Amino acid sequence: MTHGLMCSQPFVYSELVQRLKKSGLRPTRQRVILANILFGRGARHLTAEQLHREVRDNALRISLATVYNTLNQFVDAGLLREIQGQGQQTYFDTRTEDHFHFVLPQNGGLVDFPAHGVDFAKLPALPPGTEIDRVEVTIHLKPLGKA
Repeated sequence: MTHGLMCSQPFVYSELVQRLKKSGLRPTRQRVILANILFGRGARHLTAEQLHREVRDNALRISLATVYNTLNQFVDAGLLREIQGQGQQTYFDTRTEDHFHFVLPQNGGLVDFPAHGVDFAKLPALPPGTEIDRVEVTIHLKPLGKA
């Protein structure tokens, strides 16, 4: 039995396989399925648990541990960005170009905002032998009037 997420669109499937290979990852069945779910629906932020739920909703069987492992491999390969949300909540962002995030209260998710227009007037001195690779800004919000 073939599932729509795996084989219904051969062109998309071959693009995903090439994208994984180009990133240094072997295109296993699980990685291709997860890549299709992640990247096939535009730019978005989601948790490992949300991705696992989408897998189950599509009648596919991939363990939560495999979802976590694959997300971390995608981050290491530069396919995703990992963003700390509220508390222990971690989101995975399909947009890897420079942009920043608002973290919404009560685990309401993330909202992107562009990196351009944000001004850093003065940065601290860098440790010897280092240079800035990238700057990540995450602004945690709370409801109005809350202490």
